Amino acid sequence: MYDFTAWWQHLPSQMNPVIFSVGSIAIRWYGTMYIVAFAIVYLLSRYRIANEKLPFDKTFPGDALTWAMGGVLIGGRLGYILFYGFEWFLLDPIGTLLPFNFGSGACAFSGISGMSFHGGLIGVAIAMWLFARKQQVDFLKTVDLFIPALPLGYTFGRLGNFINGELYGRVTTSAIGMYFPDAPTVELRHPSQLYEAFFEGIVLFVILWSIRKKAPWPGFLSGLYLIGYGTVRFFIEFFREPDAQLGFVFLNFSMGQVLCFIMIAVGVGIVLLSKQRAAKAGIAGGGKR
Repeated sequence: MYDFTAWWQHLPSQMNPVIFSVGSIAIRWYGTMYIVAFAIVYLLSRYRIANEKLPFDKTFPGDALTWAMGGVLIGGRLGYILFYGFEWFLLDPIGTLLPFNFGSGACAFSGISGMSFHGGLIGVAIAMWLFARKQQVDFLKTVDLFIPALPLGYTFGRLGNFINGELYGRVTTSAIGMYFPDAPTVELRHPSQLYEAFFEGIVLFVILWSIRKKAPWPGFLSGLYLIGYGTVRFFIEFFREPDAQLGFVFLNFSMGQVLCFIMIAVGVGIVLLSKQRAAKAGIAGGGKR
């Protein structure tokens, strides 16, 4: 038992965030997890279209997710700068925005450092709205197609954070804690990335996937996802170390908790407004679907 506990607690220091390198370019687990996440959402969405008689053709998920990828990257990075690193942006706008290092008179690829989930979510929402408008399809129906699969894909993103040794939790005396090499102190910390992967990912996926066919109106699944993710993330933030450059931004709440509170409110608003819209269209309450 002691051997397992020691292995578990020192696991972060045994993991290499780089899968392999080609010259100066490193292929990292974090970026690979993004690819895995999109692949899962794509395949499950294709499955839904084929087996649930949804009004989309088989090329629709690929086209929509191409737009979503752009939304994640742009929104995630801009969201991180706005919510967590605006002071860095003011000091070095170009270096903060571009994944290149221009030091010593040379240009080297430095990768994208810092992504915000909430920023990525906003980016995807905007991208999906633009895509739905271009395709002349209903925005809420489009988003609801992908929502049940989204948490499972998100699970792999958090596993990428764990392998990177980032977004670790607060100090704990529990045996479940781990030693993270990049943490400011050599103390056991909650593996909050794994908490998020399980509860925001697997648990939320099971809930949404199991009720996907019972959604009473378009927009219900989207609103429920925002409420569910925001609620779970809000409580997990009590175990996660606040960002060092921000600390607690409102009372004893972190920036993540403030954003999750807004996320929950938006989710409630979407459920209520989409229900009203569906009632006017004769969908809610057992009407024509």
